[in-house]
Amino acid sequence: MALTQAKLDATEARLAAMDAPAPGAGWLAQARGDAVARLREMGLPGRRDEYWKFTRPDSLIAPDAPRAAVFEIDEAPMFDEFDRLKLVFVDGVFDPDSSDDPSLAGVEIERLSDVADTDIHWARDLYGVLEARGQSPVARPLAALNTGYAKDGFLIRVTGRAERPISLIYRHESDSSDAILHHVVRLEEGAELTLLENGPAAARFNKVLEVDIADGARFNHIRAQGRDHERRAATHIFARLGAESVFKSFTMSVNGVMTRNECVIELTGDDAVAHVAGAAMGDGDFHHDDTVFVTHDAERCESRQVFKKVLRNGAVGVFQGKILVKDGAQKTDGYQISQSLLLDDDSQFLAKPELEIYADDVACSHGSTTGAIDADTLYYLRSRGVPEAEATDLLVLSFLAQAVEEIEDEALREAITARLDAWLARRRG
Repeated sequence: MALTQAKLDATEARLAAMDAPAPGAGWLAQARGDAVARLREMGLPGRRDEYWKFTRPDSLIAPDAPRAAVFEIDEAPMFDEFDRLKLVFVDGVFDPDSSDDPSLAGVEIERLSDVADTDIHWARDLYGVLEARGQSPVARPLAALNTGYAKDGFLIRVTGRAERPISLIYRHESDSSDAILHHVVRLEEGAELTLLENGPAAARFNKVLEVDIADGARFNHIRAQGRDHERRAATHIFARLGAESVFKSFTMSVNGVMTRNECVIELTGDDAVAHVAGAAMGDGDFHHDDTVFVTHDAERCESRQVFKKVLRNGAVGVFQGKILVKDGAQKTDGYQISQSLLLDDDSQFLAKPELEIYADDVACSHGSTTGAIDADTLYYLRSRGVPEAEATDLLVLSFLAQAVEEIEDEALREAITARLDAWLARRRG
């Protein structure tokens, strides 16, 4: 279908403002060129696009990034109490002086910029490949933009059980930074990795994470998006799962004037498991969009989508989640829940849950609810001497618990809960 003139103009204006990577002759140059061609064919998103009708993409596609004030950190760095391999980016540029030596037993780590001119590399079969697969049946043009123009990121290949987590830290220091990062992770058969991400990254951030999980491998992902309130972000995860593999991802979001997190998962091997979850809390001019698409294309696979949002003072939450069960994907177990807790009458939650099933022996369900604090429970706590503000916060944490419990590691789960509690305490004043 031909693009409208408005889409053509918006796309070309954005591309004209981009700082293109240096021309090369290797596989990466070809992948970038293919991605730009995909983008020009589909055009940047507009409000009339089906999967953007709840979220205005204007600030994510504008030629220049809107300015975002740098937040002054008033707490210890996230995950600081854990033994981890730290890789630091400042406004989208790798900072080796602030990072650890990237050597880690059982793991190969290379920068994207260091392999740009190679002819042969394991990432050649993955960079932009999972993103391209994820463009159908729903176009994801900001991901194609990322593949075409990302200059930095890490290529991580895991051949065994990583001895400690890899921690990607994104620092924001310039109020006009416009960062694009692209990471590729390949877990070989039976391998295991925990990937941590935290920080606001930039005034505007576009990130793609492509994860290929071979048979029997396990990938755990825990992400905490930064507290800089004026930041804008469009993030994408593309994951492909082999037989008996496991993918688990959790995202915590507090603050952020505009956040769009997309997750596209393909279960291609029998008995694979994919869980994706999120807990978001927003106050005021906060817009948070989780868009998830899970495809079951093998037998006896399990998927879970668990998303909770707490909104106040006019904040907006969006959830768009789909489970697609292909013909032959028998014994599928697909579960999806999205819920919001509205702490006033000014906030809103917009949800679009979907099931599309072509197999006849499946157990799939979805649900979505929106509500206020339960008055009876709040009264019970207050009658036991708990001040109203503290009682409300206890109920908020209880509401978010189902999503947080998707984190397997108990210590990481407790760290996330502590940060959510701290956010609530600050709002209590």
